[in-house]
Amino acid sequence: MEIIRHILSHARFPHPVVSIGNFDGVHVGHQEILRRVVQDARARQGTSLVFTFHPHPLTVLRPQKPLPLILSLREKLLACFATGVHGVIVQHFTTTFSLLTAEAFVRHHLVEAIGVEKVIVGHNVSFGHDRTGQAETLRRLGDQYGFAVEIVGPVMAGAQEVSSTAVRAMLSTGDMPTVTRLLGRPYAVSGRVEKGFQRGRTIGFPTANLRPRADLLLPNGVYAVRVEVGDTHVPGVANVGFNPTFGGNKRTIEAHLFDFSADLYGRRVRVSFVEHLRGEQKFPSIQDLMRQIQHDAQQARAILLTKQ
Repeated sequence: MEIIRHILSHARFPHPVVSIGNFDGVHVGHQEILRRVVQDARARQGTSLVFTFHPHPLTVLRPQKPLPLILSLREKLLACFATGVHGVIVQHFTTTFSLLTAEAFVRHHLVEAIGVEKVIVGHNVSFGHDRTGQAETLRRLGDQYGFAVEIVGPVMAGAQEVSSTAVRAMLSTGDMPTVTRLLGRPYAVSGRVEKGFQRGRTIGFPTANLRPRADLLLPNGVYAVRVEVGDTHVPGVANVGFNPTFGGNKRTIEAHLFDFSADLYGRRVRVSFVEHLRGEQKFPSIQDLMRQIQHDAQQARAILLTKQ
């Protein structure tokens, strides 16, 4: 597994098979594309590669209205490598890069830098200046420069076409079962555990506190979760939000792990959100909060037992 940030100066790969795209979410549609990339590269004893962009192009081209992302770059890379690809090319996206025509991008980056033998992309792919490159553009350029092209999709989950837009819509409403179906896995956030105010300890519910990125799509509220600590997956319940009962003003993820007592400060953990239990509330007293947390924990335990 390799992360490549300077493809124009990188050594050539043997028999490269490449997919290009933003891959936000690395949902089941993306996974089908990357499965074919890995399979095709293996058949020709070649190299399976993902060509993606960071930051997301819309963040650069439309800064006044940035797109909330499903995954951080770290999570996206982890999800790509989980499909078995050999490498991910992370192209730094700038306004200068955005001016490349579709043909110039293909010629300089795919043909000259990579020596691509085959490109496999989704049916709604777009690339090049003003997104003028489409699937049929890629077919034409493949004929011109001597590489094969395969177009995948649309990929369906039941009656619904899988897309990053659909995942974002479901995430924003807290519909975690549908998000899980579209992603092919529960939605997860990773980070290092920070020291909080340690109020949870005083009321019998110690929590691991993470600071989420600013554009996290999850609605505030309480979730049944599984927390990955090293090689261990621990069930729990988590609150996403500002902790209004205590007058909090910073958004946090506070996860209470069931039957777990190890010190997690400074450790990296990964929180998978299985189901949204309720919205965030401000309680009139600490006793009311404690009773509600006990109820939330019981509900989360029951849900997680049915979704192992």
